[in-house]
Amino acid sequence: MGKKFREMSGVDLKELIADLNRAYCDEWLAYYAYTYMASVVSGKGYEDMEEFLKKIAADELEHQGEVADMIIKLGGMPVRAFGDIEKNANFPYPAPPKETDDYDKIIKFVMEAEGGAIEVYRKIAKKTFGKEDVVYQLVTHILSEEVTHEEIFENLK
Repeated sequence: MGKKFREMSGVDLKELIADLNRAYCDEWLAYYAYTYMASVVSGKGYEDMEEFLKKIAADELEHQGEVADMIIKLGGMPVRAFGDIEKNANFPYPAPPKETDDYDKIIKFVMEAEGGAIEVYRKIAKKTFGKEDVVYQLVTHILSEEVTHEEIFENLK
């Protein structure tokens, strides 16, 4: 984003970049967790659960790219070292359930992870509403997708 845009920002950009970097790390952890679960899910009808998990994993990967792009546009840099991802996330790595055929546990796991993402993006949306329109639009777009993810798995219960 241009210099003028950054100068006119109604929020502390360093703080906003830090918030976005934590969200960026969260997205990487979610992507990995969902991809892992999609790879190991088993049991009756596992193909459907695998498909849901792969679709949501792809969305999380897209989100991390969108957030990384915004961080750069605001003058920051996304977390660089993979080993620093969990250290800089809002939440620790959400370890998937060990039981690869226990859909109740998988659904609960996904809903908790999505609930955390919803909380994070709501906070950023509230912080940027009426002050940083471009970031606000991005985070509300991602928030909408996170709400949809939660709803998909809620409907599987």
